[in-house]
Amino acid sequence: MISTYEEALNFIHGRTKFKKIPTLKRMRRFLAELGNPQDGLRYIHVTGTNGKGSAVAMMRSMLLASGLDVGSFTSPFITRFNERIEYNAKQISDEDLVRLTNRVAKVVAKLDQELPEGGPTEFEIDTAIMFCYMAEKKPDVVLLEVGIGGLFDSTNVIIPAVSVITTVGWDHMKYLGNTLAEIAQQKAGIIKDGKPVVIGNLPESAERVVRSTAAKLNSTVYALGDDFKISKEKSHHFYAEIKYQGPGLPNFCCQLGLGGDYQVENAGVALMATQQFLNSLHLPVDRTALKKGLASTCWPGRLEVVNDSPLVLLDGAHNLPGVQALVKTIKDDFSDRDVYLLVAILADKQYDLMLGELASLGNVHITVTHFAGPGPKRPSADLATVAKEVPARYPIQVNEQWQLAFQEIASQLSSEDVMIVTGSLYFISEVRHLFSDN
Repeated sequence: MISTYEEALNFIHGRTKFKKIPTLKRMRRFLAELGNPQDGLRYIHVTGTNGKGSAVAMMRSMLLASGLDVGSFTSPFITRFNERIEYNAKQISDEDLVRLTNRVAKVVAKLDQELPEGGPTEFEIDTAIMFCYMAEKKPDVVLLEVGIGGLFDSTNVIIPAVSVITTVGWDHMKYLGNTLAEIAQQKAGIIKDGKPVVIGNLPESAERVVRSTAAKLNSTVYALGDDFKISKEKSHHFYAEIKYQGPGLPNFCCQLGLGGDYQVENAGVALMATQQFLNSLHLPVDRTALKKGLASTCWPGRLEVVNDSPLVLLDGAHNLPGVQALVKTIKDDFSDRDVYLLVAILADKQYDLMLGELASLGNVHITVTHFAGPGPKRPSADLATVAKEVPARYPIQVNEQWQLAFQEIASQLSSEDVMIVTGSLYFISEVRHLFSDN
């Protein structure tokens, strides 16, 4: 019997992360034992190497502003586990989490006995708890973010109203494949028969795979740049003013509530997916609601402003495409300022290339550091060794204690300087506790 919040989290986090052979059979059996709570709900299913969380946050704001009840499932969490499962932008309560974990744990114990490979993984349990919660709340739509890939992801047991692929880049190659086409094949696994798919700006080889999959499934593709367009209207504005052109929504202009240029394309994808969903229900597309939603979107740990003067940002640029997007933002919005970066990256990422991208900027001062990491199997990278090899305009500093490094940088900032804490989202989570009451 699980009786406290801590016991519930210990049960969830104590489960194995991956199984050797990817399959959805175990997840389907798991949900069948729970009475198939996933059935009877409407979904927007979202995958992508980067941008999926931001796209979900924008869609949630727009759909809430449009008067709908909205459930969402995202990962990872930044401050508390409960952030992952939300109804109308409010986190699942500790009491509901304990109650539903108990319900799910009974089935897990049964499957541990009956399945030769053992029962559900940690993420399968997260997903099952979410489905049980949404079955009780019955929102008008559930925004479902994929954990890894798509094809064999435990969320891929539903028929969505709309599928979304934000980006395809290099990440999780151990599980998804060694080429962009192979990675795209996994992500295209969420496309369903006759249901539209909205895609962001994908590399050519990835887009070919997605379009081929969609054609086989009679799924209409709505592609950024072809079927809808979005642009940033004024340069050197951290919060972009955008102009969007899409079917049924010409000359749509508004300001984004999320900072950084990479959010412009995410906003385009979110707008098109929101339109497609509203169309599927024959609901009107209210321009004012969409503007209000986009302007009020917030998403922790993604170029999140935690201090205004001097400007301090937290950005979970946790893989190479994420770092490249951050580099573009620094070039576009902060090229006339000194930018101080505090960086810690997980050892299973392309940390040498990521650090090289950041060091290529002439106006950045980099300090690399270390953090606990999510567990012994996923440690923080030893960036001190790499720092010696990476050419940079200002020598890269090393401070193994991130708390001391943070204080040191903060104490020397002028009001015009910018400080950005970046790298792993797990690192951002640790640092964010300095600024959070949670």
